[in-house]
Amino acid sequence: MIKFISWNIDSINAALTSGSARAVLSRNVLDTIKNENPDIIAIQETKLPASGPSKKHLEGLEKYFPGYDIEWVSSLPPARKGYAGTMVLYKSGFETRKSSPRIDAPDTMDDEGRLLTIEFEDFYFVNVYTPNAGDGLKRLKDRQEWDIQYANYLSELDKNKPVIACGDFNVAHEEIDLANPAANHMSAGFTDEEREGFTNLLSKGFVDTFRYIHGDVKGRYSWWAQRVKTSKINNSGWRIDYFLVSDRIKDKIINSDMLDSGERQDHAPLILEMDLLG
Repeated sequence: MIKFISWNIDSINAALTSGSARAVLSRNVLDTIKNENPDIIAIQETKLPASGPSKKHLEGLEKYFPGYDIEWVSSLPPARKGYAGTMVLYKSGFETRKSSPRIDAPDTMDDEGRLLTIEFEDFYFVNVYTPNAGDGLKRLKDRQEWDIQYANYLSELDKNKPVIACGDFNVAHEEIDLANPAANHMSAGFTDEEREGFTNLLSKGFVDTFRYIHGDVKGRYSWWAQRVKTSKINNSGWRIDYFLVSDRIKDKIINSDMLDSGERQDHAPLILEMDLLG
């Protein structure tokens, strides 16, 4: 069995070096991830500089995840500094090949460190931090183009070997994927356009592993707004983080779920367990 975990950390630097109350909660989540002893970890929204993690960051990660190799991609000019960014950690011993593909995305999206692919012997592992449509949906058209190009990219990979794709997809696919769908049809992450983009992705031969395991269960979310103090207490959340796998390996899914992130609002980590070694 191989165990995967995916988490939008919202700044590695803050999580590892800050003394704030939120940073303490973030480190508690890192402890939770560590205790799961995952084989492969995907992290989104690292917010690292173009040069990547500092020595201090690497030492901090080593304390939680000793014996892991680390690959990363950060935002580069002309994109904003210290923006977006993705990272993958995996236990040493795997034979891998890293790529940070450009998918002909609009604006500076290809330069924002949003996509990191690690090729393992039997599958591709793709970590994504999907662009948000933004306040006032100002980036919605660009987001729609990203969705098309990303779906095509995964489809091309899938022709060679199975794909396991994870990350913050910034979309609640169905009404059961958020607590208040009626009030959010014009909100970033739940527009018809973004939901259709995700449907198109699945139609290319991919499975939402959480729904595959749990069916139409309601009230299970992966994100709660930080700006609303009661969002988590009231479970007024969204499920916008996913593990997707190629349809032809869905029978190898053992478990797909969210991990408890305690009092910390924002994203919860996801866990996926698959029987890929048999």
